[in-house]
Amino acid sequence: MPSRVSVFLCLLAVAHGAEPAFHFHVAGDDAGPWPAIFQSIGMTAGTNGVANVIVLPAGTPVATATWRPRVEQGTILILEGNSEFAGALGILPTEKRVQARQIRDSHDEGLSIVWERTLDLPVYTVPPAAKVFSRERWTNAPLAAGMRLGRGAVFWCNVTPGQKGHERFPYILQALASLGLEPPFKSGRLWAFFDSSYRLRADPDYLAERWRAAGIGALHVAAWHYYDADPQRDEYLKKLIEAAHRRAILVYAWVELPHVSEKFWNDHPEWREKTALLQDAQLDWRKLMNLNNPACVRAVKEGIARLSRRFDWDGLNLAELYFESLEGIDNPSRFTPFNDDVRAEFLALHNADPVAVVRDKSHPARGKLLEFRAMLAQRMQEDWLNEIAKIKRTQPHLDIVLTHVDDKFDTRMRDAIGAESDRLLPQLARHDFTFLIEDPATIWHLGPQRYPQIAEKYVTPHQDKLAIDINIVERYQDVYPTKQQTGTELFQLVHLSARAFPRVALYFENSIRRVDLPLLASSAARVDRIDHVAGRLVIDSKFGAGIPWDGAAKVNGRLWPVANPDTLWLPPGPVAVEASAVAPPLRILDFNGDLKTASAQANAVEVSYHSSHRAIAVLDRLPGSVEIDGAPVPVEWTSTNGRHSILLPKGQHVVTFLLTAPTPPKEVPSSATSAAATPRSTPRSPRPLP
Repeated sequence: MPSRVSVFLCLLAVAHGAEPAFHFHVAGDDAGPWPAIFQSIGMTAGTNGVANVIVLPAGTPVATATWRPRVEQGTILILEGNSEFAGALGILPTEKRVQARQIRDSHDEGLSIVWERTLDLPVYTVPPAAKVFSRERWTNAPLAAGMRLGRGAVFWCNVTPGQKGHERFPYILQALASLGLEPPFKSGRLWAFFDSSYRLRADPDYLAERWRAAGIGALHVAAWHYYDADPQRDEYLKKLIEAAHRRAILVYAWVELPHVSEKFWNDHPEWREKTALLQDAQLDWRKLMNLNNPACVRAVKEGIARLSRRFDWDGLNLAELYFESLEGIDNPSRFTPFNDDVRAEFLALHNADPVAVVRDKSHPARGKLLEFRAMLAQRMQEDWLNEIAKIKRTQPHLDIVLTHVDDKFDTRMRDAIGAESDRLLPQLARHDFTFLIEDPATIWHLGPQRYPQIAEKYVTPHQDKLAIDINIVERYQDVYPTKQQTGTELFQLVHLSARAFPRVALYFENSIRRVDLPLLASSAARVDRIDHVAGRLVIDSKFGAGIPWDGAAKVNGRLWPVANPDTLWLPPGPVAVEASAVAPPLRILDFNGDLKTASAQANAVEVSYHSSHRAIAVLDRLPGSVEIDGAPVPVEWTSTNGRHSILLPKGQHVVTFLLTAPTPPKEVPSSATSAAATPRSTPRSPRPLP
């Protein structure tokens, strides 16, 4: 007898032709890599009767008479290798064999995909109606294909995806999405780094629309391009910030001290940082300045204060405020700082010239030099946190982030670049900022599981102020199947990070491949429970989530106004969702803040929230007035294409949007309340190695 959940999902399939894929099921005792694949976009394991995505591994009996009707009624069926059902579809093995190691994928034909080991595989024929997703590069032998059958689909692969799920076919989830799979959840909480030198000809509105659809809620913009006023550049940034705010995206000034700006470097050769070879510290794209020189520091502080006032920033990110290089003291050509001020200070403390200490590998003061660098980094970081605190006194809405490379998982970072998080973490008790942990280049080749392991190293009374930065770049190590994280590997990275940390940042938005964007928001969602109880959908999420939804809804018995035409946005914690016969008078299409509660009445919509930054609400119509914490407030709206955005204060608040006059409740057609109103279907080089 089918469960109430399966009946519910069947109703959805009838209403929409496809339903959100809440559950998957793998037949047999060995689930293999499939749980890791599906969980990376928020799906959970379910029984055969509940799941609408079923995996039949190689060797599983696959009777055509049993499975074809289920597929035609909406099931997505995944087959490995040879089976009766695959043969009935025209997917048949031949006598030929292929040595498969390099493949091409239809989702990105130019991407180099290389397996770690060559496999000897049979060559299959596939029917003309099937879409071939993956082929052996040299023979074009099909390795993965799919086809629609009725309301469902079949995906077939020649061989299992591998132990971890991303070793062979990086774009399995994209292939399934093209066959009708719809992920169950979305997040809008991702951060991303942005360098405008890569986007000089791109329309800000186009970019902002794409970023928000991918779940990006804040953009950290390379601020060194705007340190020095320039009318053309400044106008571009102002338009970018406006476009971002219209789509509920925050914008932070990403500051990369000791790099200040190209002009600052050219104008002040006397303040340039030096390497251990006493050369100017122009390392990769960064041109480092001496932030231990009082005159230089005063000038930079004045410049950063001006920068903070010139644009409508939502926050500041002090990023990578320490030294070079990845190889540490063994590479003096990149080892810093060795300006005159630092040399004199070390000489006074230890009676040794640090340049001589680097040159002499047996010098007894080498350990003292490494400790001295860590102390200098700590002093710089604390000084700049104090400076930003001064800026916040005149701009209290600013949110502060400090990006700091991990030195607890890879403990070599302290000696290599002077970064020692234990010196800095206590500042979380003194200053209100987010500690954004960047994984160092030395561990980019390790798998997605490293992020929960990194999280275990950071135990602090301020866990809610921690975040993780994932570097989406080409890795210098030997990695498989792609040099840069993409497809399932990327989704696993993001998903596991989102479960381990309150916030996930991506470096950087331009390096995320276009094919990954549609599923990125799903990979970032953290949902701990999904069930269907007494006619309601029960969801428990740590930070809130969006679910596919058509029509009006109630959440915990209240008419819920936070929704756009295809997504219902839910608050954190356990909630019960059900269809509503009445629509709210006004919808909050998007909300960038930590939503607590929301409700709608005939002439008002109310939300309560908490946010460490300014919150942004996007409405589908203009209210007559706005109240914050019960008091009327003047409002400056930004409106475009029927969307109206408003900046709201940071902190904990209740906001009420009042209509000019009561609006009669809008009845939802009765046919919609049963099924339709339910879940439905000069460019700088990439970041240098720290």
